[in-house]
Amino acid sequence: MTEIVAKLYDTGSLSDEELKRLIETDDKAAAELLKKYADETRRKYYGTKVFLRGLIEISSYCRNDCIYCGIRRSNKDADRYRLSREDIFACCENGYELGFRTFVMQGGEDMYFSDEIIIPIISEIREKYPDCAITLSLGERSYESYKRMKEAGADRYLLRHEAASEELYRKLHPAEMSLKNRKECLFALRELGYQVGAGFMVGAPYQTTDHIIADLRFLQELRPQMIGIGPFVPHHSTPFADEKGGTLELTLRLLGILRLMFPKVLLPATTALGTIAPNGRELGLMTGCNVVMPNLSPVRVRKKYDLYDNKICTGEEAAECRGCLQRRIESAGYTVANERGDYINDNPI
Repeated sequence: MTEIVAKLYDTGSLSDEELKRLIETDDKAAAELLKKYADETRRKYYGTKVFLRGLIEISSYCRNDCIYCGIRRSNKDADRYRLSREDIFACCENGYELGFRTFVMQGGEDMYFSDEIIIPIISEIREKYPDCAITLSLGERSYESYKRMKEAGADRYLLRHEAASEELYRKLHPAEMSLKNRKECLFALRELGYQVGAGFMVGAPYQTTDHIIADLRFLQELRPQMIGIGPFVPHHSTPFADEKGGTLELTLRLLGILRLMFPKVLLPATTALGTIAPNGRELGLMTGCNVVMPNLSPVRVRKKYDLYDNKICTGEEAAECRGCLQRRIESAGYTVANERGDYINDNPI
């Protein structure tokens, strides 16, 4: 199995059959070699830098009814909130003082945040913080909406495709949602010049190795600058409440594979990874990750942005979150970079 890892390191490419063997293996020597090569590759392009993204969770309202998600429309027990414009700017001000140079506005697909509401907010953040990157994660919108937000000053957009297989996508989402539309949104974002992030859940119900390979092939087609993957973690108020969650081992293996397939990609060690294992984010950093996303949201709303059970860091102030993460990052042998942390694009695509 180590020869397959070596081939991936040397060429950045494997056949479907080789990928299947590597994804399914429990070979410890192969896992160690994958971790070693993934770390070497991230150091080649990014050194020991870990980029912080200040996460501002602006709304827990969502028009969608994704089967796995705690803020799905039909969850009548969800405690809903929306941040005000003043709340959002207070988060940015706090984050800037703490050294954050990327702000990520994330929320459910809440149509309250229309272009008329969100675009002036983006413009004002751009004006107040010209040295910062503005990242959005607000779901599926129209081409024109994405265009207007880009013109207002947004730099990046995160939109996980969740499942590149039509069969699996349908099992995870309600009938009114469409994989075709999700993919069209991602390609529109690329066309408009955003740095684009896609990604998928690891260990989602019904997911097979073939589904994961379809995800990897779609990412090769899209060529995003950011890839976010994390383990599926069940939520008690969804139809998947009793399903098994994704494992640490498979998530780490896929992080290593992604780093070797996409050497320059911005790859987060996610909160979900830290939720399923106390040292999950550190292990992610040691397996090729170079981004972490501490929470800047007001403490009063953090438990309400309840995507999955047992989410960590819901009771900490932003400064505590940042300090804790800095210690964790340094303990793993890396350094916090107080900069935007853009994708290395010496060969424009």
